Amino acid sequence: MPDPRRPDRIMLTGVTAYGYHGVLPQEKEQGQEFSVDLSLDVDLSRAAASDDLAHTVNYAEVAADVVAAIQGPSQDLIETVAGQIADAVLTRPLVEAVEVTLHKPHAPVGVPFGDVTVQFRRERDVPVVVALGANLGSDPAGTLERAAERLRAVAGLYDVALSPPFETDPVGGPEQPVYTNAVALARTSLAPWRVLDALHGVEAEFGRTREVHWGARTLDLDLIQVGVPGEASEFVSEEPDLTLPHPRAHERAFVLVPWHAADGDAVLRVGERLVPVVDLLPRVADQGVRSRG
Repeated sequence: MPDPRRPDRIMLTGVTAYGYHGVLPQEKEQGQEFSVDLSLDVDLSRAAASDDLAHTVNYAEVAADVVAAIQGPSQDLIETVAGQIADAVLTRPLVEAVEVTLHKPHAPVGVPFGDVTVQFRRERDVPVVVALGANLGSDPAGTLERAAERLRAVAGLYDVALSPPFETDPVGGPEQPVYTNAVALARTSLAPWRVLDALHGVEAEFGRTREVHWGARTLDLDLIQVGVPGEASEFVSEEPDLTLPHPRAHERAFVLVPWHAADGDAVLRVGERLVPVVDLLPRVADQGVRSRG
């Protein structure tokens, strides 16, 4: 199910600073002026609706990242400096891709010329964890398999790997059938809200409705974690429409058990702590999660 929406774009051109990059001694001693143009792929739909700076990229901060890289330690190659800039920009969770053009107009080429540039594009690439559940229909386990196939078709979501299925007693809500649960591990170039939109789109394909809180469902997809806990790629949010990591994942056996089955080294942020998922399992051992064999 390819996502038909394309991200919007922020352009930042002509960010200029003095640096000491180059292979020749005079370049490292005397320095020269460099400038950078940036093109950022960003989903700006939320910012356009909310007028909230938190829903977009602060381009003043991005410009500061560029200047810091140019003014930083001397590098032989401007390719290295451009790569540092791209890495810094991609730590911002709303940026899905960045195109960096670094200009070195005073390079000691030895012949008349106008400019020397290095240009390349880098995409966001972070891990995500998605919990899947279903308890309606004749084959909930098959539903989860088909849902994983739909996820593999989402543009910008790749390397989707599904855990073994587990049978789970319902937690809260009205009386209802047992659940089949699994966890999908994937990587993505999408911003967190675009991942969430994609999950909602897959749920809608499977007839998901939300009339009854914690009620039975054809398919439930929960975004549990984005990025690597404790590293620059980790995305932490307390916004009502997307709280990450999932605030109740650490106390739900139907998330933790299949997650550990898929990744024995998985780690989850719980408040300020980074906790191995295996250490959380004893706390949820009484919640009635069973392997489907």
